[in-house]
Amino acid sequence: MRRSNALLALGFGLCVVTQSRELAAQSHRIIEVRPGRAPSIAEAVRSAQPGDRIAIGRGVYREPTIVVDRPLTIVGEPGAILDGGAATHILRIEADSVTVRGLEFRRVTTSHVEDRAAIRVGAVTACRIEDNRILDAFFGIYLAGSQRCVIARNELRGTGASEDQTGNAIHLWTARDVEIDDNRMSGHRDGIYLEFAHGTVVRGNVAEANVRYGLHFMSSEDCRYERNVFRRNGAGVAVMYSKRVAITGNTFDDNRSASAYGLLLKEVYDAELTANRFTANTIALYADGATRLRADGNLFRDNGWAVKLMASTERAELTGNVFLGNSFDLSTNSRGSDARVAGNYWDEYRGYDLDRDGRGDVPHRPVRLFSLIVERNEPTLVLLRSPLVAILDRAERVVPSLTPETLQDVSPLMRRPR
Repeated sequence: MRRSNALLALGFGLCVVTQSRELAAQSHRIIEVRPGRAPSIAEAVRSAQPGDRIAIGRGVYREPTIVVDRPLTIVGEPGAILDGGAATHILRIEADSVTVRGLEFRRVTTSHVEDRAAIRVGAVTACRIEDNRILDAFFGIYLAGSQRCVIARNELRGTGASEDQTGNAIHLWTARDVEIDDNRMSGHRDGIYLEFAHGTVVRGNVAEANVRYGLHFMSSEDCRYERNVFRRNGAGVAVMYSKRVAITGNTFDDNRSASAYGLLLKEVYDAELTANRFTANTIALYADGATRLRADGNLFRDNGWAVKLMASTERAELTGNVFLGNSFDLSTNSRGSDARVAGNYWDEYRGYDLDRDGRGDVPHRPVRLFSLIVERNEPTLVLLRSPLVAILDRAERVVPSLTPETLQDVSPLMRRPR
């Protein structure tokens, strides 16, 4: 009897919960907004209840900064355009669980005293910014103090020609557990900028033709970058003053200038580089103070310098990488290094494999004597293709004496791995 009563009570409770949820779902309204009619977008937000949906119709909307201070879903029909005009920000999100989807944002004017953005997000949780277009904005999407947000499938195109004329496409400051997926960014100062970010995942994005960096990463921990493309930026990616960074399956392509890097690691601890492609960069990988760097299975092809390991980099490991067509495969500013270099494929290797185990029987010294000369006297680079440099390389290969003895691959691969 008691068991039957308990089951009845449980069933009644579940019924009440289900009915409550259904009533709550039915109470969520759809508020439609049309150009030139009441309500405006700001009025629709002020009249909405938590959980309501605001549907913005096709047309151009010019309003002062719209403040979203309650959990809402704001969705634009194709052709719904929010024009910033004279607004400081176009949209400010100041509540948890806000979704903004399918809108086009235009025109956020440059400012040298404040970070104006098309979408400015305050200290909130679980926001979603998806499938939007942001054109000609100073900053595109700006998150400060936010956590567990998703920024996905947005297109952000700036028009700045110099660093002081444009902000960053996606900017995170003091953020935690944010996902940045499948966005396209161009024409901004940095494609993605992160500072004091923790647990952030940057995945499947394309950052190209940005003024400074495709991705600029400062003072952050436990973050991952996967399957992104960084192409034709002032420099590809800078990771600085950070810990435990995993960089996997990315493409660093054609980042060229007098001081351009595909990837710069500056004062970084426990960085892992796996299965990335570095092609046609001035310097593919520059490691300065990269402690316990592990680089495995990466392709370095047709770069000026493939890898620069500075003396400040300690306990680095380079294994299973492929070096093809680079002017300099490996260089350093030190006569000694504790880096472990083993099992890589070098197209410049001229050794042999008598025991047919797939690895060379004599070590390979990838640091060219001429690279040390260039490190100390950069203008000598104009002699790179001269017969004199070819003679220096042959002499150093026969009687190695000046290049770092510790930076050698003791088991170079005879065939390029798949």
